[in-house]
Formats: sequence, structure tokens, C-alpha cells
Amino acid sequence: MTLPEFFGCTFIAFGPPFSLFVFTIANDPVRIIILIAAAFFWLLSLLLSSLLWFAMIPLRDVLAFGVVFSVLFQECFRYIIYKILRSTEQGLHAVAEDTRVTDNKHILAYVSGLGFGIISGMFALVNVLADMTGPGTMGLEGGTELFFITSAAQALSIILLHTFWSVIFFNAFDTNNYLHVGYVVGSHLFVSLITLLNASELYTATLLINYAITIFTGVLAFRVAGGTSRSFKKFITCQ
Repeated sequence: MTLPEFFGCTFIAFGPPFSLFVFTIANDPVRIIILIAAAFFWLLSLLLSSLLWFAMIPLRDVLAFGVVFSVLFQECFRYIIYKILRSTEQGLHAVAEDTRVTDNKHILAYVSGLGFGIISGMFALVNVLADMTGPGTMGLEGGTELFFITSAAQALSIILLHTFWSVIFFNAFDTNNYLHVGYVVGSHLFVSLITLLNASELYTATLLINYAITIFTGVLAFRVAGGTSRSFKKFITCQ
């Protein structure tokens, strides 16, 4: 059962993001570069938060401390990549085969957000997937068998949230809507901290809260990008 569980959880976490990559990014080299650059910036945020955690010896055992500063570093680097992309739009427009990547500012946000999300999901799940391959076990250290599928579902949630957050975040600075900036940072902190409840095996509570926030954030990102109920209906009906 270990191998089927490994592939099942992998497809749960990375199946939808992989589909997004294939259908919306893979055919455009500029979008691929932006996605990789965004992933690199997320790694830099992880490096800095790790250095801070290593330096703060008295607080190393306080997991919430590391979570809070990790989120803050991620949001700082989201802002940095926002400034870089906005300052290089003319150059991107000159080299891009598909000029929609610069004509529609939300595309840059979407691509960089997906890059943030994919690398975040990989770091959150890769060790769990490695343990999942065997030897056969129902849960880590005698825990519940729900641990693996919960980890995969939460990884998918954070990947989608990073994508939505970037769309909202970029547009918020374009329009000086600091309420949306606060929502992105606040919801990121809340979602990250709520996962600490998994230590008490409160998986149902964390998943319900995470996916409620994911759905709400997705709707907000859709509205921010100019979506309406009419355009959504046309999308569903393929008109």
C-alpha cells in the first residue's frame, strides 16, 4: 500500500498545480522564467528565516516563532518580486512572444504566485512523501493514518493560496488598496499558525478552516482580476 499511497498523495498535492503549469505556463518561456525566479525568491525567504531561527537560540523550540517570521519573510520577498516585475515590464514586453504576459498585469502575479506555491508545497511535503514510500506504516511515529492525506491536502491548499495571494497582493499595491495587503499577510499568518493544531491531530478542523479560506481567497482573487458572475458562467458553459 505504500507505493499507491505515495502516488495518490503526490497527485492530490501536485496534480492541479501541474495542470495549471502545463496549460498556462509551459508554452511560454518568459512565464517559465518568472515562475522559476519566484521559486528562487521563496527559497531566499526560507534561507533568511532559517538563519534567524538558528540565531535565536532561546526560541528554537517555539515553533510559532519560526512560523511567524517565515511568513513575514515570504511576504517581504513577494513584495520584492512585485517591484522587480513591475520595473522590468518594458523589457519583458520586448522579449515576450505572448505580449499578454505584460499587457495583463494579473498574469505576472498569477505566474509568480504559482512559483511561490509550488516550491512551498514541495518543501512542505517532500519529507512526508519520502517516508510514505515505506516500510509500511499507518502513520509517522504511530500516529493516525490520516496524517499523509491531510498533509497532501494542506500542501495543495497552500499552493493555491500562494497563487491567489499574489494576484491580490500585486493588485493591492497597483491600486493602493492596503486593506487587501493586510488580508494577504493576515490570512497567510493565520493559515500557517492554524496548521500547528495538527500536532494534536485536529486534522478535520485545520482542513476545513484552510479550505474555507482558500475558497474565499480564490473568489477574491477572481474578483480582483476582473472576474464577474457573468464571465464565470461563460467559462463554465464554454461560451
